[in-house]
Amino acid sequence: MNADTSIKKMYNIVTKYLKIKEIFMPKEKGHLIGRIDENSIAEELNIEPGDKLLKINDQEITDIFDYQYLVQDEHLDVLILKQNGEEWLLDIDKDYYEDLGIEFENGLMDNYRRCSNNCIFCFIDQMPKGMRDTLYFKDDDSRLSFLQGNYVTLTNMSDADIDRILKYHLSPINVSFQTTNPELRCKMLGNRFAGEALKKVDRLCAPGSGIELNGQIVLCKGVNDGAELERSIRDMSKYIPNLQSVSVVPVGLSKYRDGLYPLEPFDSKDAAEVIDLIESWQRKIYDEHGIHFIHASDEWYFLAGRPFPEADRYDGYIQLENGVGMVRLLIDEFDEALEVAVSEHGDHIAGLEREISLATGRLVYPCIKELVEKAMKVSTGLKVHVYEIINEFFGERITVSGLLTGQDIIKQLKGRELGSTLYLPENLLRSGEDYLLDDVRIGDIEKALDTNVGISKCDGHNLVSLLLDIPEDELYKG
Repeated sequence: MNADTSIKKMYNIVTKYLKIKEIFMPKEKGHLIGRIDENSIAEELNIEPGDKLLKINDQEITDIFDYQYLVQDEHLDVLILKQNGEEWLLDIDKDYYEDLGIEFENGLMDNYRRCSNNCIFCFIDQMPKGMRDTLYFKDDDSRLSFLQGNYVTLTNMSDADIDRILKYHLSPINVSFQTTNPELRCKMLGNRFAGEALKKVDRLCAPGSGIELNGQIVLCKGVNDGAELERSIRDMSKYIPNLQSVSVVPVGLSKYRDGLYPLEPFDSKDAAEVIDLIESWQRKIYDEHGIHFIHASDEWYFLAGRPFPEADRYDGYIQLENGVGMVRLLIDEFDEALEVAVSEHGDHIAGLEREISLATGRLVYPCIKELVEKAMKVSTGLKVHVYEIINEFFGERITVSGLLTGQDIIKQLKGRELGSTLYLPENLLRSGEDYLLDDVRIGDIEKALDTNVGISKCDGHNLVSLLLDIPEDELYKG
């Protein structure tokens, strides 16, 4: 055995040990405090960043929900582990609901729960090697569903988890149904318990629970579409009013699918059939319940070449973050903002002289281009280059803007006319960061393309503001 092989073998052993330790070893004692608010109860009691919270009223704390529930009381016995190893038992009297002023290093106060499924449509399994580790983490945590809007499959949830949701009234919970056929669900999720897990919805939607849910179906051609989709819609509609909405989105297929379940992309005919089925159920459910309930994501309408539904059909855009109604809302907001701009900022528009550029994904490119042309008609001094970025990194079947990479943007815009600023959609960026999926930063793009890069929000008022150089807050009616 040579030195390189020996080192590699040792690395694999250590890595395996660390993964096993992460799963089976107990968590470190207490919850690390990251920040103390000024003039708070915690500051008055000399609780400091770096200390650890051990217990409240002699009760162990699993996560942020336990903490928030326990600190509501007017009298607290709070056990703190100081950095020097001392344990302080603090007797606290406060107003009901008054906060202690503690922020924890881990906002959840617990490890994220890893997904135990092996879904045939999982996008993480379709990513290339060599990206940052966090992009390969599969979460399936009902707490993140409440906190961040993540969708969960229910396979990771125990009866105790359901009890906590009901006790703390954690709502809404977003559920990835995929199908209501138990046997098919086991196949799609690669988990023999996936069908049984659907029974947890019965508890969440029991009369008087007060829990609201939203659902999602990732549609796979020849698997859960057609008659299976109709069955799922029929079954899920029985959970109204607890289940407020369900979105149907087409499976995303990257070019990295070697060895994975054979899935085929939908074509325009398929998309039309999906829309027809969903819209027929919308009419039926609206007549019975006053909501449209089941929604086709925007991708289906692009693929079928059909106009988007009117705003009222989206029931208040309850599934907006899942790509349902984003384009309709964008168009309506843009038209409103442009009308205000013309009526109230006519002189500014007439004297405007600027050249800028926008880059976006293939899916929404025609819509953005059409909106930009409206703006250039009312402002003859405005010149905007709109560029469609093809996703070469993940493959051309991936058409959404949020999965574009910095390297594709740089490669495809090199040498193009960009004007004074290139605007990119904010869904390209990781939350709170300035880098894209491939770790290319905004500064890297600016340097490579020798231009300023700005970030546009995914709404119509902001788009008009960027195009016509008018403060966004001056573009709303009323």
